[in-house]
Order: sequence, then structure tokens, then C-alpha cells
Amino acid sequence: MSETPTRCEWRGMAGDALYEAYHDTEWGVPEYDSRALWEKLVLDGFQAGLAWITILRKRDAFRAAFDGFDPETVARYSEADRARLMADAGIVRSNAKIDAAINGARIYLDMRDRGEDFSEFCWSFTDGKPLQNAWTGLGQVPAQTPLAVEVSKALKAKGFKFVGPVIVYAWMQAVGIVNDHMTSCPQYERVKRLAR
Repeated sequence: MSETPTRCEWRGMAGDALYEAYHDTEWGVPEYDSRALWEKLVLDGFQAGLAWITILRKRDAFRAAFDGFDPETVARYSEADRARLMADAGIVRSNAKIDAAINGARIYLDMRDRGEDFSEFCWSFTDGKPLQNAWTGLGQVPAQTPLAVEVSKALKAKGFKFVGPVIVYAWMQAVGIVNDHMTSCPQYERVKRLAR
């Protein structure tokens, strides 16, 4: 008799409908939209020092506060906008992280204006294809990898902040650059089939 597949056993996820839905429908799904990739990178930067569920619960508030993470709009934020964000209890209020998000929008637009597509840049490290890992237990999943270190260095060289290798690896997992669902998880094969 074969075992019934079970989802990845993330701490605190069991029974949390929001967390389970995120795991089942979004985490690890290959994302190729430049704006969405940048939004997720910003949110992972805001996660630094916090649990992902904290950011997930505040994601709608973040999207409202940051004008849907439209880089054109965020790049034009003034000191008044910065003060508005620091006063918004619905998001994580950190001067450094808010500044990183605003500056990141400017870098994103500068890349675009120089003909460098953010999605192509992000996926260039894996030749446009997700890396398919085959973990059987959460203890096998690394916090960072040599590839995450390489991507982190490339993002930092462009001027992005809050993009250390641990944050970058979490982002790579979230956007499907790597498939880190457990092989026993029903999402593992589903995500694997979504690879281009």
C-alpha cells in the first residue's frame, strides 16, 4: 500500500488556511513576470529577521501601501511617502527596508531602461529553467546554496539591499527558481510539470 502524499511540514502551517493556501498554490511555482519577481524580492527583504507568515499576513497591506508594487510609482516616492509608510501599522515599519524597496524600484527601472529585463536577469542563473531538487525531509533543505551566494552578489552589485544569500535562497524557492517541495508533497510533481 502506498503512502498518502503529505504537504511539506513547515512549522506553524498545519491548520493555518492562509499558509496552506500559499504553500499549495503559490510557493515554488515558477514566476516569470518581472514585476512579480521584484515584488517578491522586496517582500522577502522585509521578512529579514521575521517569520514568513508575518509577511504573508501583511501582504495585502504591503500591496496597498506600496501602490501594488508598481516600480514606476514606488521609484517616485517622496519623503512624505516614506513618512506615510513608516506610520502604516499594517506593514513592517523599518527605515532601512522601506529605503531598500524604494531604491530597488529605481534600480529595477534603470535596468529596464538599459534594456535589461529583470525576469531574464533572475532566470539567467539557471538558464531559464527551475532547478529540481529531491528532498525527502525538511532537514535536508539548505538555508543557502552556492547559487544563492552568486545571485546575492549579482543583486548587490546592482545596488539592491536586503539580498543576502539566505534571503535570496528563500526568494528563489518562493518564485520557483528552485523546486524545494518535499518529494512526498503533492505540490512537488505539480510544480515540476510547470517548468518551461
